[in-house]
Amino acid sequence: MKKMTLISSLLLSFSLQAHAQTPPDKAFEQFFQQLSVQCGKAYPGKLTLAPEGDTMLTGTELLIVHFRDCSETQLKLPFHIELEAAQDWNRSRTWIYTKHADKLELRHDHRTKDGHNDSVTMYGGFSYGEGTAIRQEFQSLERTTESGYFRGWRIEIEPGVRYTYGTVRGNDWSWRIDFDLSRPLAELPPAPWGHE
Repeated sequence: MKKMTLISSLLLSFSLQAHAQTPPDKAFEQFFQQLSVQCGKAYPGKLTLAPEGDTMLTGTELLIVHFRDCSETQLKLPFHIELEAAQDWNRSRTWIYTKHADKLELRHDHRTKDGHNDSVTMYGGFSYGEGTAIRQEFQSLERTTESGYFRGWRIEIEPGVRYTYGTVRGNDWSWRIDFDLSRPLAELPPAPWGHE
């Protein structure tokens, strides 16, 4: 009986040690992989939600996300905005996702037409909360501190269905763009400003 108890104790001990050495499931890595699968493709999108009075987009523009530059630890996604009145494009924005050992980082690279840094650029934050393989939220510490509630960005991806980028206040979307991943564009957009 003592022999069986000793064997059971040893097996339990080995089992606990093996479990402790197994890294936890990292949803942020799965999410990063879901984004990486889109590399080399561009997709059309549109504005689906904006706060009252917001004039950045009218909701009628063609929007394009291009999964352009990809490595094992970083993805650069230019965001192109069609300017209807001028029959031109705003190619000033690039979303940058960087994978760290324990989280993701989202930065917004904004450039002027001549390629220089915009007066406001490289703002963003780190992934916040548990997240899933299809949804991650990134906290803006500055905006959260100012408002007293969570502020930041929510990104969702359903391969073959949609890629969604937006801002959140508390638990709710405040601004949102949806891209149709079922319709890759035959013609890729040119490089964003400053990334030629």
